[in-house]
Amino acid sequence: MRILAPPLDFGPYEVAARSSVGPAPARAENQDNYLLIDTRGQAEFLRGQQVARHQLAHWPAGHVRVAVLDGMGGHGQGREVSEAVVAGLLSLPAASNQASLNHALDTLHQQLQAHFADSPGRRPGTTLTLLELPPGGPALLYHVGDSRLYALTGAGAQPLTVDHVPATSYALAGLLDAAGWWQQVHGEHRAQISQAFILGNALRQPQHLADGLYPLTPLNLPDYLAALADRRALALAPATSYVLASDGCWACADPAAWVAQWPALLAGAPGPAVERLFSALHSQPPPGLQSDNLTAIILRLRP
Repeated sequence: MRILAPPLDFGPYEVAARSSVGPAPARAENQDNYLLIDTRGQAEFLRGQQVARHQLAHWPAGHVRVAVLDGMGGHGQGREVSEAVVAGLLSLPAASNQASLNHALDTLHQQLQAHFADSPGRRPGTTLTLLELPPGGPALLYHVGDSRLYALTGAGAQPLTVDHVPATSYALAGLLDAAGWWQQVHGEHRAQISQAFILGNALRQPQHLADGLYPLTPLNLPDYLAALADRRALALAPATSYVLASDGCWACADPAAWVAQWPALLAGAPGPAVERLFSALHSQPPPGLQSDNLTAIILRLRP
């Protein structure tokens, strides 16, 4: 007889997650991953492409952590790298402020980069879009790569992160205006990335891969993106669903039109909403949907 694990308890939040190898023709393996840590230190993630649980010791009551990762299979070891980052996240103490979160994750990036230094071929990497949710405080965002965080309301789907892709490099250099950047990043899908966790960054110098990460801040972003810094506090709003997702969820011919349907498709409780998203992606996909791994977490404040 299968013994079911107790449900995770997210306190003031409703949270649901799902990950799959993707729609047909499916990839050989699921190189995405996700992490949920609830208010009691119960963690859920993927290990060997299967859902796993782990109880953390000394996790502060009421603290929550959620993250989405997309391992870069084209660079090799995509699944192993995303699993290694999840293992690192499980070992990181809960962070109560942005500075400590940034320091801990930057240090983890350096440690794992050294660990994978002898990997054959190109250096591996993974996206990482993470929300740290201390009790009584704002959410703390840490973002690397081209996975995204969206806020869904009746007014539409608002991206809260900037993709680390060549178009953003051009924007940083003043070579793309707001309309041009939006078209290249949200109006179409390009399978290119300029920064990833462990991999490093080519945002500042597109022809050179630097070891360190290059956070996007109001000091280096163009005015039209200045409010979307990679590392910042977010006050979560009621009646809003927050979606953390890997790029397979919008890798289609017209990503903006597809994502515009999300507020209606994903309205209501996160559990049924994430099931509707995956059902649509597998059974009624948007035109031109590419074969890619799919991972999404939906989070909202309890009504």
